[in-house]
Amino acid sequence: MKNILIAFCLFVPFAAFTQLDTSKPALPMKNGKVCYEKTYTVATTLTKNAVYSKALQWLKTAFPAYSSSVITNKTAGTIAGTGIFKVAVNANGNYYWLRPVIGITVVDGSYTIQLVNFYEKPIEKGITNDYSKIEYRWRDFNRGRPWSQEDYPLFRGLDANAQSIMASLEKAVNE
Repeated sequence: MKNILIAFCLFVPFAAFTQLDTSKPALPMKNGKVCYEKTYTVATTLTKNAVYSKALQWLKTAFPAYSSSVITNKTAGTIAGTGIFKVAVNANGNYYWLRPVIGITVVDGSYTIQLVNFYEKPIEKGITNDYSKIEYRWRDFNRGRPWSQEDYPLFRGLDANAQSIMASLEKAVNE
């Protein structure tokens, strides 16, 4: 019985450890900056103007706090604005605000969305922080020197939210 108990005590921590996801998130980089970019082909029934209008409406609706600062050039087919999203990083209530610049370029038959210039702002009880570029933190995390235990969930959340934003635009354009 004693041997079974010892074997159980040795096996349980090992089994629990093997179930953890320890893979690093893979953030796409372009010229040393985190950059999410995707081009979508549109149905032949959608005109450039229709796609442009839907994309502009989506950006203003998805991020209403920044809707007044959206920059547009309908002739060139470009839309630029700021987005913001929240990433919870632990059970203590800490979270981060992540703020990327969102650029959309519409041409005949397709459009491209790009999320760049990510800034992060940690929200922790008793600490006041300003926004800083995410690349500083990402560089150290990638080199095995995370700033805190919150880095892993922060980068996972950044990736998940960026993917969700792009999918949301795709859905809005196709409706």
